Amino acid sequence: MAEDWRQYLSHEGDGTIRIKAHGKMKVDARLVTDTNHMELHADDRGPEQLINAASLPGIVGEAWGMADWHFGYGLPIGGVVATDTEFGDLGGAISPGGVGFDINCGVRMLALDATAGDIPNLKKLAGRLAGRIPAGASGKGGLDITNSDLERLIQGGAPAAVELGFGFDEDLEHLESGGLLGTENADISSRAKERGLRALGTLGSGNHFLELQTVGQTVDADTAEQWGLYDGQLVAMIHSGSRGLGHQVCSDHVRSLERRYKKRGNGWYDSEWDFEIADRQLAAAPFHSSQGQSYFDAMNAAANFAFANRSALAHRLREVLRLELGVDGEARTLYDVAHNIAKVENHHLHDKNCTCIVHRKGATRAYSGDSPHLDSRYRTTGQPVLIPGDMGTGSWVMAGPKTGQNIAFGSSCHGAGRALSRTQAKRTIDGSALKKELESKGIRIHASTPNVLSEEAPDAYKDVDEVIKLTENAGLARPVVRLNPLAVIKG
Repeated sequence: MAEDWRQYLSHEGDGTIRIKAHGKMKVDARLVTDTNHMELHADDRGPEQLINAASLPGIVGEAWGMADWHFGYGLPIGGVVATDTEFGDLGGAISPGGVGFDINCGVRMLALDATAGDIPNLKKLAGRLAGRIPAGASGKGGLDITNSDLERLIQGGAPAAVELGFGFDEDLEHLESGGLLGTENADISSRAKERGLRALGTLGSGNHFLELQTVGQTVDADTAEQWGLYDGQLVAMIHSGSRGLGHQVCSDHVRSLERRYKKRGNGWYDSEWDFEIADRQLAAAPFHSSQGQSYFDAMNAAANFAFANRSALAHRLREVLRLELGVDGEARTLYDVAHNIAKVENHHLHDKNCTCIVHRKGATRAYSGDSPHLDSRYRTTGQPVLIPGDMGTGSWVMAGPKTGQNIAFGSSCHGAGRALSRTQAKRTIDGSALKKELESKGIRIHASTPNVLSEEAPDAYKDVDEVIKLTENAGLARPVVRLNPLAVIKG
């Protein structure tokens, strides 16, 4: 890591700022940002982590920081890096820290054929949602499943959840990867399974939420119409992941890999693989090694549980909507995206094709309409990209390019991105006062503690509209509709 990295900055004129490779960097790093955004968010730790990641064994292309980048574990949230599966004898690096602890944290969005005027009593509806959608760190209130059910879910993802009665067949064609990633053994620890057994159908804590929203502003009318979205329409976003099961999978593999690396100079070294990394939190294995494949398989199993969990949460949401709104409560899945994941993908780099392990940590896949990996229904629009903002401001639905994959491995931002740490937010923001302020604006808020409201306050996040603009300027995705919050359930 170079202390003077700012002297290597280069404005690209395309909505990005490049950090030219120096020191041990094997590739350049690029931030989706501009001068004003950089000055507003002056914490150097995120870019420094990106510089560290740019030295990963087998890295290709560039190390990316999306517009919502901020400091994380090993790789910044909003980080995207790719390594070559054919690098060396055993392939490039796969890093659990480059994926994150909440494997397949992601968002499912559902659309109703109704407007806010169809809600008889918003306070009652929000209360029922809060009572029916378990939130918080404990995992209490999870659906009652057996060990056999859990095995089916980690092997079978969202399709298995549908078979168990949590979701509809027609949902599956609207989920990234069909809500199912391949796993050979699903060999995860008994502790991970124990934590997953009681967590299905729960939101979790922190920035996870269920939010009832309305379509407030349409930017791309043609795409909105093709997706069945219209002004004033009721929609819902569910933001959750693999819960304790995924956290345990990451913890198990992070601990195992970090123990292998020994300090050498200003880096960390594994002698068996001849892998050197700049930060131990980026501890990685060659993709084709037994350790690399063990993590990849377990990560996919945890990702399947996350897809199943969002299916179960959608099921619970639909039950409440039908009770409160009757036939108007029918909700169809618009799309479901993963945020924290590593996927094997083909990308065209330096005039040749590369099979890459693309790590997206707090970043959303944003495939173009002509991508062979995208369902044909999105051929003319590009992939839906779901961007939750903050509970007091709004969220966005974007779309990947209509043609031609974007320059960041087909990736986009995943949210507003933190501007304050949770500690700073708790110290400076009064959660109880914030709740009163938001409810005076007609936004119903249900949270387990005032601390959660402080940590997740609008002032704790970057301006989501600015993040969307930066993302659009860089050509990564284009805005379709802006969403206004109506009722928020947080842990």
